[in-house]
Amino acid sequence: MKHILNARLLRVLSAVLALATAPLAYAHAYPIRQAPSAGSTAAASQKDVAIDFDDELEPAFSSISVTDAQGKSVVRDKAVVDPTNAKHMSVALNPLSPGVYAVSWVAVAADGHRTQGHYSFTVK
Repeated sequence: MKHILNARLLRVLSAVLALATAPLAYAHAYPIRQAPSAGSTAAASQKDVAIDFDDELEPAFSSISVTDAQGKSVVRDKAVVDPTNAKHMSVALNPLSPGVYAVSWVAVAADGHRTQGHYSFTVK
């Protein structure tokens, strides 16, 4: 009987531990909105690239870079995480010429999990 109680207790504790740590597996910041968006055509007057994420970001380790078709950076300043909305990051751009631009981003969630991605947009 004592063996059965220990086995039940072990199963209950295992289930509680699994449920308690499950949210940690999903603690990554992923984009939910991008401006300009992936594959879109933007005006030459585009002033910045902005990305909203589904989790708060760690500003010191998160970044956005934007390069032209020759691989030259077109960012004016370092990317910033909005101090009033830690899920929003943007980077100011220099004036853009017609062409294809590549956006690369790194998002480090407040809990330290890192995600990264890239996309492109076109200026006509």
